[in-house]
Amino acid sequence: MSHTAHIPSHRKPRRSASKLALRAGVAGGVLGTIAVAGAAGPANAEPVTETIEMPTLGSLETGSGLASAVAASAEASQQEALDQSLQTQENLALQKAAKEAKKARAEADRKAAAEKAERARLKAEAEAEAKAEQERKEAQERASRTSERTQLTSTSGSGSSSDSGSSSGSSAGSNESQTQAPSGSAAAIVAFARAQVGDSYVTGGTGPNSWDCSGLVQAAYREAGIDLPRISYQQSSMGTSVSLDNLQPGDILYWGSRSGSYHVAIYVGGGNYVGAQNSSTGVVERSLDWDMPSGAVRLL
Repeated sequence: MSHTAHIPSHRKPRRSASKLALRAGVAGGVLGTIAVAGAAGPANAEPVTETIEMPTLGSLETGSGLASAVAASAEASQQEALDQSLQTQENLALQKAAKEAKKARAEADRKAAAEKAERARLKAEAEAEAKAEQERKEAQERASRTSERTQLTSTSGSGSSSDSGSSSGSSAGSNESQTQAPSGSAAAIVAFARAQVGDSYVTGGTGPNSWDCSGLVQAAYREAGIDLPRISYQQSSMGTSVSLDNLQPGDILYWGSRSGSYHVAIYVGGGNYVGAQNSSTGVVERSLDWDMPSGAVRLL
């Protein structure tokens, strides 16, 4: 067998020209070394009977590159999994935040709607009270003008007629001065109403130091355990209608029609009533003659 016999390799050569040239150089060097050793040996040396597989730079480089590629691929897969996990958490957080924001907006809209409705209700009540007060003032002015015209057109009566009229007036005043003492629920209503005399009048006022007419009546009846509506025309629509000649303490007096009254007060006996009149007078106690009511209702 020739000393330059080919040393077989069990790996296929790589197609790269540079790597093939490198492997050829390494193989040439190895073979040259073997040839020199054979020439220097004895002439009767045993022939070469086996070949030795020598590692090549190409095989070493291929293994190292494959390990690096596997490591890089594993690292890339791990990073991809981490990125996907973070993205999933971010999406869940965004969805939760969106739901909470939607819920908060809905709650804010509900509260805004409720506040708007309440403001509209209070405004309507205030406008109704203001209108009722204006109508009451106009009625007073008309009554005053009518009285003045009557006085101007009346003639002086005889002395006896005047005496008779004075006697009649004294009799009427005596009847009105007779005070029927309230009791039970009526006493509680009258006592509360009189305790507020001197407080200020404020449209929409419900106490404790300022009132409008229906607010005072509502609070007084609450002292007797009776819940009344808030508006004057609603209050005058309750109970039983009674004559002004048959009043009892605690009766509700109203001005205007019963189902459309614009002012209410509480009869306290002795021909007097207590009511939150207007911003000029506040809560006062007055005689019926000072501002004659249109009618009365009884709830007790």
